[in-house]
Amino acid sequence: MNLKELAQSLNLSQTTVSRALNGYPEVREETRARVLAAAKASNYAPNARARRLATGRAMTIGHVIPLSGRAEMVNPIFADFLVGAGDIYAREGYDLLLSMVAEGKTEAAYRQMKANGSVDGVMVQAPQIVEPRIALLQEIGMPFLVHGRTGDAKGYSWLDVANIRAFRRATDFLLDLGHRRIALINGQENFDFAVRRRRGFTEALTERGLAPEPRLMRAAAMTESFGYRSACEMLDAPEPPTAFLVSSVIPAIGIRRAAGERGLRLGRDLSLICHDDELSYLDNDGDGPAFTATRSSIRAAGRRCAEILIEQINNPGMAPVQELWDTELTVGRTTGPCPT
Repeated sequence: MNLKELAQSLNLSQTTVSRALNGYPEVREETRARVLAAAKASNYAPNARARRLATGRAMTIGHVIPLSGRAEMVNPIFADFLVGAGDIYAREGYDLLLSMVAEGKTEAAYRQMKANGSVDGVMVQAPQIVEPRIALLQEIGMPFLVHGRTGDAKGYSWLDVANIRAFRRATDFLLDLGHRRIALINGQENFDFAVRRRRGFTEALTERGLAPEPRLMRAAAMTESFGYRSACEMLDAPEPPTAFLVSSVIPAIGIRRAAGERGLRLGRDLSLICHDDELSYLDNDGDGPAFTATRSSIRAAGRRCAEILIEQINNPGMAPVQELWDTELTVGRTTGPCPT
């Protein structure tokens, strides 16, 4: 069935049907629902080229990735976010444009996208403490959504995890188990999320009358080898930590390797809590959570970010949407009372 036949079956004009399918706000909700139900029943799929011509849109969302090799988004977590976002893009008839650019060329890439109309909006990920992309996208008038946030987070749409609360709660959990020498293995602290996680950690210690120890803190790209090296250094020191709080399940795997080499059993000799993004290929459930973790689904975040961005594209004058998601602390087999 084509658009003309669908319109005739509904006794509506092709223009009305096209606008209903493409989310135009001037179409009444009952009409839109009727059109969508008929399209689904007849397995109607709009021709992508015709849809672009009808809407004047590229029907594409852009993701610009700098080829530095050091950015936090260059890790497996990014793939699950894309899967979630891509699910919504496909549902709404959008393509995904993944643009890999040389370091320092991000601004030029965004300006080129705006100039040639290749995308209708862009997704901004891994915002830094000082984030020039936000001001740039506002300047050129490109719709965007930030996964994360930075600064006072006003004037733009974002979705973020409550990182401060998550890491305060995790630190309190370890303190309640009797741990006092707790190590923080964090992400790169030029990124906003890592700064907030450190803040939650240090605030929890301070409230219990404990001074944060710089020797028990590390920050770098969240790789397995980073977790392994950091744990080796700390565990071989004269006063090793009795617990680790880790910004990702990926370096946590490295810490588990270092502990095993030293004959230490997680949950008995050494405790560990990580931030777990419920990655599809690193299932932390199995027959019960392996790691005690502050959990938040990165795939669900990708889906929701895509929904907000497309809504913004469809309604250019809408107010910014800002969502802060709490995490769930799930107790696994990697935490226990501080050994005497």
